Amino acid sequence: MTKRIFRSILIVAVAVFLASVALFLGVLYDYFGNVQQNQLKTQTVLAARGVEAVGAEYFEGLSPKGYRVSWISADGKVLYDSEADFSEMENHLAREEIEEALKSGYGESSRYSVTLMERTLYSAKRLSDGTVIRISAAQRTLLTLLFGMMQPMVVIIVIAIVISFWLAHRLSKKITAPLNQLNLDDPLNNEGYDELSPLLRRLDAQQRQIRRQERELRQKQEEFEAVTENMAEGIILLNTKGVILGINRAAEKLFGTTHACVGKHILSVNRNMEISELLSGMENGVRTEKIIDLSGGKYQLATSPVRESGTVSGAVLLMLDVTEKEQAEQMRREFTANVSHELKTPLHTIAGCAELLENGMVRPEDTARFYSQIRGEAGRMIALVEDIIRLSHLDEGAEDMKRERVNLYDLAVETVKSLSREAENAGVSVSVEGETAMVTGIPQLLESIVFNLTDNAIKYNHQGGTVKVSVTPLSDGVRLSVADTGIGIPPEHRERIFERFYRVDKSRSKELGGTGLGLSIVKHAARLHNAKIELQSAEGEGTTVTVIFPETRE
Repeated sequence: MTKRIFRSILIVAVAVFLASVALFLGVLYDYFGNVQQNQLKTQTVLAARGVEAVGAEYFEGLSPKGYRVSWISADGKVLYDSEADFSEMENHLAREEIEEALKSGYGESSRYSVTLMERTLYSAKRLSDGTVIRISAAQRTLLTLLFGMMQPMVVIIVIAIVISFWLAHRLSKKITAPLNQLNLDDPLNNEGYDELSPLLRRLDAQQRQIRRQERELRQKQEEFEAVTENMAEGIILLNTKGVILGINRAAEKLFGTTHACVGKHILSVNRNMEISELLSGMENGVRTEKIIDLSGGKYQLATSPVRESGTVSGAVLLMLDVTEKEQAEQMRREFTANVSHELKTPLHTIAGCAELLENGMVRPEDTARFYSQIRGEAGRMIALVEDIIRLSHLDEGAEDMKRERVNLYDLAVETVKSLSREAENAGVSVSVEGETAMVTGIPQLLESIVFNLTDNAIKYNHQGGTVKVSVTPLSDGVRLSVADTGIGIPPEHRERIFERFYRVDKSRSKELGGTGLGLSIVKHAARLHNAKIELQSAEGEGTTVTVIFPETRE
């Protein structure tokens, strides 16, 4: 703006100066032309009196410097000329100044010579005898005058331009100083031009509106960040080109990136082609969903287009962790299949035995064996159903079961006594060691933990093996340990033995009457007591399962 004002002032100053010079020269030229014409008239009058007084003798020895004197007769014939041979000159009767002098006694005129680039002034006076005295003088044109004054004029113009430049610089700075010093944070508190008042009021109103909108936007942004940053789900805001506009902490962790990824294309952060397919649906304004493997888990990704004025302006990418859901669904399918399989075998056996008995195809001496087999398979089914019901109850949280203080050592002793027959039949010796250790929990579930761990230790042991159950008080809880000298667990099975219906040796497990749900019941019961399970096993040497109960205060 300063430059524009400077140029404007400079151009105006120079233009005004040049126009003033031109007008001044024009006025001076006319003024001096009139002065010269008056002087020429005076000279003509004086010359006429001289001729009147002495006649032709007046011209003898006359050599007027700068003037041309002519004497013309009444019929236009030149009688004398101070510069040319008058005998050869043409008739002057038609000349304007001669014609006017003959009529009125005095005449004057001027003629311009292109060749000489000058103007000639003429003044004529009629004498008493009818002759005319004419005096002429040359007057240079304005252009010739300018050419003659070129050097001083150039100096004057240069000086004027320099002065104009300096004044324009000073004035432009002075004019723009109040503008440059405006306090835009407080527009109404400014001293300057009155003409700026409407602008300053408008700026003040706009700033108030901007500050209000900024507060609202900041509040909305803080609310949005407060919600998204504490969400377990990942959220990414994208524009139509797939560039990240915003990302919460969960999404950063999931993609293994930081907040510095804002402004980058999402495929530069994660090059998963399935994400690219989701983005193609976003560009078409279609909501798309897909379950993909991400960071070692299953995540459901959904893109929802954001529309503004009917056009897609971006999208929201939502990432939901469905790993547990997928695992639970898989476990449900496996559980359903396993339950069906586990029930189908005894049901087939029962149905087969019943059909043989019904059709009289069993010898009388074998009838008791068939009845015993039916009873055994039915008992196995009952145990399986009871374990399924118990496990389902544990899945629901066992809220109806009462918690109380239990001496875990006494409970272990009683539980081991109840398994004494099974241990005797398996040729395994079972012992309990430890001391009084109080635990706050559900007695039935604590008993099922000890029972299932000890029962498994007996079933999967060697003839003549041992099982040692120990209960040890700790400074921050109680430790229950069941160690056996049995067959052990291969390393590839240790992670899965607590799953429902999972068996290391399926044939032996069924032979021993196991349902495959015992350790799963142990895991769920321990979880309800916030207990931690540890497993140590060596194949062919034995297994030790430890359950550590945290300290509880009443």
